Amino acid sequence: MKAEELRSMSAEQLGVKLQDLKKELFNLRFQHAINQLDNPHKITDVKHDIARVMTVLREKNA
Repeated sequence: MKAEELRSMSAEQLGVKLQDLKKELFNLRFQHAINQLDNPHKITDVKHDIARVMTVLREKNA
């Protein structure tokens, strides 16, 4: 996910996207804990996406 894509979204859409990413991160961590995660790098990717969404949300609120 690119920051340009996120900047074109509204604050409400970004909030929904943030919730979805947090749920996905929870599920990935759970899969990793029970050794069912094929690619552990996905956890890092989702964390970076969460950070991007939060950064864009802060930009819009400022």
